[in-house]
Amino acid sequence: MTDEFDRLRNSPPAPKPSEAARSRALSAAMQAFDAEEKNADQTQGTSWLRRQSSILNRIWSNNMITRHHYLAGSALATLLLVPSAAYLTFELTRGSLPVATEISASPPAETPAPQAQKQESSPDVRQQSNFTADEVARSLNSEGASGGGAKRSSQMLAKPSTVPMVEPVSPSPAAPLASGAAPQADARYGNIATLDAIAPPDQGRDRFANADTNPVKSVATDPVSTFSVDVDTASYSIVRRALLQGLIPDPDSVRVEELVNYFPYDWPRPQSADTPFRTTVTMTPTPWNTGTQLMSVAIKGYDVAPSAAPPANLVFLIDVSGSMNAPDKLPLLKSAFRLLLGKLRPEDKVSIVTYAGSAGTVLEPTSAGEREKILNAIDTLQPGGSTAGAEGIEAAYSLARQAFIKNGVNRVMLATDGDFNIGASSDEDLKRLIEDRRRDGIYLSVLGLGQGNLNDSLMQTLAQNGNGTAAYIDTLAEAQKALVEEAGSTLFPIAKDVKIQVEFNPDRIAEYRLIGYETRALRREDFNNDRVDAGDIGSGHTVTAIYEVTPKGSEAVLNDPLRYRKPSAETPPASASDELAFVKIRYKQPDGDTSKLITTAVTQANSVGDFNAAPQDVRFATAVAAFGQKLRSTQALDAYSYGSILDIARNARGEDPFGYRAGFLDLVRLADTLKH
Repeated sequence: MTDEFDRLRNSPPAPKPSEAARSRALSAAMQAFDAEEKNADQTQGTSWLRRQSSILNRIWSNNMITRHHYLAGSALATLLLVPSAAYLTFELTRGSLPVATEISASPPAETPAPQAQKQESSPDVRQQSNFTADEVARSLNSEGASGGGAKRSSQMLAKPSTVPMVEPVSPSPAAPLASGAAPQADARYGNIATLDAIAPPDQGRDRFANADTNPVKSVATDPVSTFSVDVDTASYSIVRRALLQGLIPDPDSVRVEELVNYFPYDWPRPQSADTPFRTTVTMTPTPWNTGTQLMSVAIKGYDVAPSAAPPANLVFLIDVSGSMNAPDKLPLLKSAFRLLLGKLRPEDKVSIVTYAGSAGTVLEPTSAGEREKILNAIDTLQPGGSTAGAEGIEAAYSLARQAFIKNGVNRVMLATDGDFNIGASSDEDLKRLIEDRRRDGIYLSVLGLGQGNLNDSLMQTLAQNGNGTAAYIDTLAEAQKALVEEAGSTLFPIAKDVKIQVEFNPDRIAEYRLIGYETRALRREDFNNDRVDAGDIGSGHTVTAIYEVTPKGSEAVLNDPLRYRKPSAETPPASASDELAFVKIRYKQPDGDTSKLITTAVTQANSVGDFNAAPQDVRFATAVAAFGQKLRSTQALDAYSYGSILDIARNARGEDPFGYRAGFLDLVRLADTLKH
């Protein structure tokens, strides 16, 4: 061996490889690979997915498969791969490396390679390695269990792709590569194995609406609270994703009401569709402030039986711009729509419109029964170009009007990372565009994806003004929840322009603070104005709002009495003397223009003296509300610990068939760890 090293050290400098030598080396490598494939019946070692290694190794390996093009362009690749390739070529030309006997490694010397072959063997690794996330996922699923996953992935690294190359966007660590991607962890979190422990993606460019936390208000001067209902859940998914990446969420991304309303609750149901809501009010002591009480206002919508649900006309408006070129964006979205398609019926219609530079129709209105045709259209979607969002919305509404179903559900489902950078790009312009179109009876729902480019503020604006909902899809498990398990409440509205107004009795309540709903506040006069738009509620939806109220005479009162206010000469009516508050709900039928009113008086009969004796759902919702306030750094909870929140949630977990509440407990633990 020493003589061999001496011979190499004293040998003349290696000549520069010729194109012919390059071709011979490539031919030898490819034939050797083919020979290995032929003898691959007996695999060595354990399954690739179960190889004994550290968790950091597994995270790093998966990360490098996902981001191989970054390594290919790096200085490290240059230092390691180029000298190795040169040495291999040199040794092959000298004939000193062993070659399999059935392989001919000597094509005709000095024969110029065809132009196509030159391109295929080009050292532009970035071009060669541009495979799609769907291909990676299929490779892992099909061969990972047999130990061939790594081999197949290596083969794909050299596969030229027809996908247009765009600037890389950091994929989200918590998102699966595609439907069924392996390895799969707890469904609450999606594919944990893709967590990027090396370099979390940049979240600084995500945009959220800036809203100050609701202040404490004095009942003496401001006894009425008015707001629009909110059934969106996007904030919870965004918060979960940040925590699973080891990051404290941006306070502006935390909308407490969306965290509370993320979970299903078993509130009492209305008896018939004639009265689409039933209101349940519960008063309990406040766990974090002994001088105040919590007033939980819970609404349960009428649940329409699937057989009685009207037919749906759905237009998928899909962003295929360059910014969607990441595993947690377009590939995840395609898998999500496959799940939704499985929930639709033959009488439902599906259309697909894409936008990137300009809008285009991929699928004309088609019966959901033609599943293969729709799936083929979804599979053709590829990212590339800039984003013409306004033009895409116009095209989607036009297609929805073309296939309009009278007395049915007509909805555009916009899926995007929120990057609208061409056309009517301001929030106000797009808001007016949506308002002008919703009068046709076509609603708009928004599905957000990805991070580092997320315009959550704009998506909230579009959904609120399009009579729809906003969800954030970070994993395939979340897509299953939002589009399959909650399809009825997501697709089939039972009421629109739903507003809540609470009036507090100044003789019983001194102060109040609405927890959350900062972006849903309405003026007092808006409640009776049917021209003012508000939130919508779908079949079986639950809405929960929580107030922290201070009884009159409590030591927790923060505001001094007014010096110049004279006592009211009026005596409250006897029937109202025991009332703590009065709750009013105003709503319209989905096809109506005139609102209806539902009222509920809150008395001492609604009070529970011991918080631990309160209904289970009330206690769990309280824990979630406390958690959201802690993440927003709400001053009222400065002295209240995550451990106390965890205790409440654990004791109120109850039945948890989908694991949502168990997942919440894990998030509280993570937040507690990250804060220390």
